[in-house]
Amino acid sequence: MCSGTSPRTKPVRWALLLWPGLALGIVSIASAQGDAVEADSARPLNILWISVEDMSPWLGCYGDPLAQTPNLDALAAEGLRYTQAHATSPVCSCARSTLITGCWATAIGSMHHRAGKPSSAAVKRNPAAYAAIPSYEATPPPEVRCFPEILRMAGYYCTNAAKRDYQFREPVTVWDQSNGKAHWRNRPNPSQPFFSVFNLATTHESRTFPKAKRNPKVTDPAHIRVPPYYPDTPLVRQDLARTYDNIAAMDQQVGEILGQLKQDGLLEETVVFFFADHGVGLPRGKRSSYASGTHVPLIVRLPGGKSATVERLVSFIDFAPTILSLAGIQPKDWMGGRAFLGRHEVKGRPHVTFHADRMDSETDRTRAITDGRWRLLLNLMPDKPHLYPVAYANSIPMMEDIKKLQASGQANAAQWQMLLTPKPPRELYDTQADPHEVHNLIDDPQHTERAAALEKTLRVWMQATGDLGLLPEGEMVRTELWPPSGKQPTTEPVTLTPAHGLACATPGASIGWRVTGAKVWWVYEPSTVLPEVPEIEVVAHRIGFKPSKRRRMTPWD
Repeated sequence: MCSGTSPRTKPVRWALLLWPGLALGIVSIASAQGDAVEADSARPLNILWISVEDMSPWLGCYGDPLAQTPNLDALAAEGLRYTQAHATSPVCSCARSTLITGCWATAIGSMHHRAGKPSSAAVKRNPAAYAAIPSYEATPPPEVRCFPEILRMAGYYCTNAAKRDYQFREPVTVWDQSNGKAHWRNRPNPSQPFFSVFNLATTHESRTFPKAKRNPKVTDPAHIRVPPYYPDTPLVRQDLARTYDNIAAMDQQVGEILGQLKQDGLLEETVVFFFADHGVGLPRGKRSSYASGTHVPLIVRLPGGKSATVERLVSFIDFAPTILSLAGIQPKDWMGGRAFLGRHEVKGRPHVTFHADRMDSETDRTRAITDGRWRLLLNLMPDKPHLYPVAYANSIPMMEDIKKLQASGQANAAQWQMLLTPKPPRELYDTQADPHEVHNLIDDPQHTERAAALEKTLRVWMQATGDLGLLPEGEMVRTELWPPSGKQPTTEPVTLTPAHGLACATPGASIGWRVTGAKVWWVYEPSTVLPEVPEIEVVAHRIGFKPSKRRRMTPWD
């Protein structure tokens, strides 16, 4: 959910914004939204995110005998290994919008992949389909912020290397640095706590395409365990082996990042997260609402290296409040998740929910839920097949053999989801007895009550979060995101008054400022004391709106 009152602000002095090390050891500082943050006498924890693309828990530490992942296995040996971590959506942009805001994508209009203007290559592949799809940005309620901005206001140095893909243009106030060179090592003050993100693309589905750069071959296709829903062919084994090769290469990259952390003497001052943005980038993984599309690895190493296997259900909706909790900040009322670590940790949830809507040019709508064992799917467009004819995914070599299977009429009982036949309206799976989710139990009278209870919980969630995916996409833009015209609003410009400082008339707009000629934008708050310089540059930006025009002004008469 993304609801609640507008945020309040208490004083955060200029000195703390520029030199957070000055705040260390004090009893409390003011948080980004006005909640008191009790600071430990020790240095605040650094937080490192290592996220990878398109990967199910195919790691040695998760019991996969083929995976060559010594660095991640070592991290898990000193960390918390979550066995029930789930993406909210089986595709990157929708899942990442939830990660960065703590809001359900279905509540802020970011559930369609993708919301912005499609690439020229995508339009060329299917011009008729894209002609009917509006170009827009997800637009959450005005109180919503990208959570790194909240961390910055609490004194953190925040970097992102480098993928964003949030379904909206983020304000300049979100990151200290966001590009391929972003790194905690770039912070001007080595005592400043940091939140650093590294997004590794080595396991992305495109890395199995014929023209993609080849990583070293370390996996024998003959040793592959082919999932029962795939045809067992040399081409399928080749793509599965190549996926494992990419995972091995990614593991080496993770080792390099962790090596830098150790080299800097920061391992025991840093919480390390490793996770994937959704399931494996192969057919019936990415874009599907089965566990193969949403179940992800999650390893969290805390200072001290405590090792444990954690069976708690965790969703991407929980990540933003958890990061704030680890930083000592009370999670915000508009966040839909529950902190699973840190000072503000709360009890876990009995279910996690999922959504899958338009995928590139292909319109669909599925909602799903799991309690950790049982998974229910509601296929709200049952006329659509399970396997979308997405042109991009068709570049995966094994799709050639899957198309042959579809045309042959010889699919076995476990391969029914690979066919171009309509989906059933509902599906129910016992993932303990049927981990590949190929035996639909929805019509089994033994499970009627269980299916009904899961469906009721799922529909309550849809109603409570105001599921915008139930609306036609164009109508959603006109009536919910940018009413009444459906045209993108522009954030009002920043004004300056001697009595009130910088201000913006657009509710919820973040105000950024910097000394003219500087690279880094600072987050402005009413208590900020602007420096005595000849000129500053300012901009305001509410998420989903166009940013205001940048202006230059003199803060001192």
